[in-house]
Amino acid sequence: MRKSDKKIDKLIREVLTEVCEETLKSYEGFLWVTHTVKFPSFPQSLQIICVFESNQDRANFLMSDGQQHVSSAIQIAFNRVGVQIKNVSRQISYETR
Repeated sequence: MRKSDKKIDKLIREVLTEVCEETLKSYEGFLWVTHTVKFPSFPQSLQIICVFESNQDRANFLMSDGQQHVSSAIQIAFNRVGVQIKNVSRQISYETR
């Protein structure tokens, strides 16, 4: 991993940690956020994975305003650090552990 890749990864982790802490308080069964990225094509290659305790917790989240809330929170957090993500909702998936 190049030095510039490490800086990008650190930035991603900081942003997603902020969003994760907020989301933990708001949605039952939400566990964590993780990501994958191909650094040469960041931010388009960024994939964000929100993990839930159970299928029911994920279903409840998806039936609520959760997706919109989390997408907006991620978009706003990345904008604050100068990273523009065109369609963040396409880059987020919701899974169970």
